[in-house]
Amino acid sequence: MRPRLLVIALVAVGALSGCTGSPEDEPDGEPVSVEPPAVGDCRLLEPDDIAGSSNDTDPVSCKDAHTAETFYVGEFTGKDADLEAGDPALGATVFDRCDKEFRRFTGADESLAMRTVLSWAWFGPSEAAWEEGARWYRCDVVGGTENAEALVGLPRTAKGVLLGIPDDRWLSCVDAATVAGAARIPCSEPHDWRAVSTIMVGTEKEKYPGDRVVEVRSRDSCSDWVGAWMNYPVTDYQFAYTWFPRGEWDAGNRRSICWAKTTD
Repeated sequence: MRPRLLVIALVAVGALSGCTGSPEDEPDGEPVSVEPPAVGDCRLLEPDDIAGSSNDTDPVSCKDAHTAETFYVGEFTGKDADLEAGDPALGATVFDRCDKEFRRFTGADESLAMRTVLSWAWFGPSEAAWEEGARWYRCDVVGGTENAEALVGLPRTAKGVLLGIPDDRWLSCVDAATVAGAARIPCSEPHDWRAVSTIMVGTEKEKYPGDRVVEVRSRDSCSDWVGAWMNYPVTDYQFAYTWFPRGEWDAGNRRSICWAKTTD
């Protein structure tokens, strides 16, 4: 991600104020809150939390251990506001906004955003709060994805953490024989593979050329790019690539990730 990560990293489901009416109770008898969360709130989330469309974890002090920070709060309007809570169409609305704001907040460019262990997740109101008129959504920067064994801790604020040359603890590596299906870990930990670049596999207006074409373009470009990055003869290095199918292409992604076999 990026999705909830879309390889596919589309991570799952801001700010409406002044909602009126008599709130119903949650199933446990607690009153339903329709108040939006606040930008800058920190939370101690787990990988399983990222998979949900809503999350009511209480904020913690950003001075204390935390794995998520809210960097944007928005509001569903128009046709989106008339949908049911959890409707997949809400995720499509949120994706572009959270993705752009994630890069703006962390300082990542489009390539680095795909090569960091940091990701983003979005959450909306509970079904009960939605019924009471809540239409907010929040975007959180998180220390990993729902597939991670554990989320990495964040600094007091993740704002600007990917500017310049990021520390290895924020960059993606893999400790496995192959990249395919392996969990990403910080490059500050022992690893076998490092994500060293992303390459363009199509133009913005190009129609999806098919899985095979995207895979071949990824293979050939990553072979050349990693060879140059390693500064080795072709026979002396190993490379891998992560390409993305049509779902990501339709969402606007035209990049694949290049990996180098290295412990550095």
